[in-house]
Amino acid sequence: MTDGWNWRQPDGPPASAYPPMSAVPSGGAPVGSPGSGAPVPSPWWSDGSRDPWRDPRTPAAVVVTPARGAGASIDPEPVTDPDAVQRRGLTPLILVSLITALLAGSLGGALGYAFAVRGGGTGSGTVLGAPGTGAPGVAQRPRDSMAGVAERLRPSVVTVRVGGRGGTSVGSGFVVSADGYVITNDHVVAGGSGSATVVFSDGSTSPAKVIGQDAEADIAVIKTTRTGLAPVEFGDSEAIAVGDPVLAFGSPLALANTVTAGIVSALDRTIQAGEPGGQVRYYAAIQTDAAVNQGNSGGPLVDGAGRVIGVNSVIKSLASDEEEAGNIGLAFAVPINQAKRLTQEIIDTGKARRTVIGAQLSNAATGAGAGVRLAGVDRGGPAATAGLRAGDVILKFDGRPLEGPGDLIALIRKYAPGSVVAVEYRRGTAQQNASVTLAADAK
Repeated sequence: MTDGWNWRQPDGPPASAYPPMSAVPSGGAPVGSPGSGAPVPSPWWSDGSRDPWRDPRTPAAVVVTPARGAGASIDPEPVTDPDAVQRRGLTPLILVSLITALLAGSLGGALGYAFAVRGGGTGSGTVLGAPGTGAPGVAQRPRDSMAGVAERLRPSVVTVRVGGRGGTSVGSGFVVSADGYVITNDHVVAGGSGSATVVFSDGSTSPAKVIGQDAEADIAVIKTTRTGLAPVEFGDSEAIAVGDPVLAFGSPLALANTVTAGIVSALDRTIQAGEPGGQVRYYAAIQTDAAVNQGNSGGPLVDGAGRVIGVNSVIKSLASDEEEAGNIGLAFAVPINQAKRLTQEIIDTGKARRTVIGAQLSNAATGAGAGVRLAGVDRGGPAATAGLRAGDVILKFDGRPLEGPGDLIALIRKYAPGSVVAVEYRRGTAQQNASVTLAADAK
C-alpha cells in the first residue's frame, strides 16, 4: 500500500481526484470533484498544505512490514548513515595495549638491573634477600660456640704496655678480679719501671702497678685503678686432654682483640727458656697449635666452655733471632692451676713461694729416659725424708720420664708445696719407688 500523494491509477486520473466514497452524496457529483465548486479535502490532514512537519513536494512512502507473530511489535528498519565513522572492535586495541605494557616492563626491568649492578642498587627500591628472624645486623650464636666464647671473654682480656729503656713493650693479660687484678707474664713487665698501662677491649685505658712477680715461673700480677671489671672464669688445667679445642686471646704483634683457635697438642711439655746470662724460666706447659706470636704473652688460653686453662707464655720458632720469631704452630702456656696459685700468693703476701724437692741436680746421662742424678740431698729436706740419697737417679716424677734437670725442675714448680708425688729412681742397678712430699723453699 502506498499513500495517496503519489499513487496514480493506470489509465485514469490520479486517485487524489476522487473523494472517498463517504464523501459522495447520493444523486449528485462528488464533493470536491471537478466542477463541484468545493475544495478537495486532504485524505490525511485537515489541511495538509499547511502541515509544518513536511514539505508537500517531498515524496514519502508508508511501508507496512510483515507481522512477526501475535503480540510482536513492529521495529523500524535500521538506518545507516554513510557519512558516519565506522566503529571498530575492541580486540585490536586490547592487543596493542598488552604488547606495549610487556615491552615497557621488560625495558624497565633491564634498566633497573643495570643501574643496580652499576650503582650498588642505591635507590632502586628493590629489596634483596629474605628478612631474618634475629635482631637486625646481629648474628645469633650459641653461648658455647667459639664466637660465643670469644664474645664473653673479650671484655676480660687486656693489652699491657710497659715502658722501659729499650722503648715500650707490648703484651697481654686478663682480669682475674672485679677490683682490677690482672695476670700477665713476668717477661712482659720485666725491665720496666714497675708501672704499666692497661688497654681494655673497648679502647679505654687505665694505669696499672706491678704487684708481684715469679720470674722463674714467668708469672706477674698487676693491678689497675679501675674497678667493677668482669673477671674470667677459671678452668682446671689437670682436667684437660690432648685434642681438646682451645682459643688463644691477646694482642699479637700489637693487634689488640685477636682470637686464634687450635687444640691441646701435648701436656706437661717441659721447657727451659731464657736468654744467656739472664733469668732462666721453667715451664711444664700446655702445648697448643693455636697461632701465638709476640704480644700474645700473658693472654689467656681457654677451653671450649670459655674457662681459662693456661697463660700463653712462649713459642717455638725456626728463627734464631727473637725479634724475627713467628708462629709455626708450637705455642706453650703455663697451666692455670699453677698460675692461679702463684697469683693468690702474690696478692696475699706480695710474693710467690717456690716448690722444691730439697736436692742438687745434675745430668745422669744423655738420651731419652736417662733420668736426673741427685748430686746432693738437703738434710731434712723432702728428698732426704723420702729416703733418697746422693747418687740416686730419678727416672720418673709422677709417672713422667725425665731427660734432664730442667724437666724435673719444671714439673716440681707445677705442684704446690705440700703435694705428695710418686718418684721412681735407680740406685746402683736396682730400681725403687718413693713418695716425696714437696715443700716451699726458705727464700
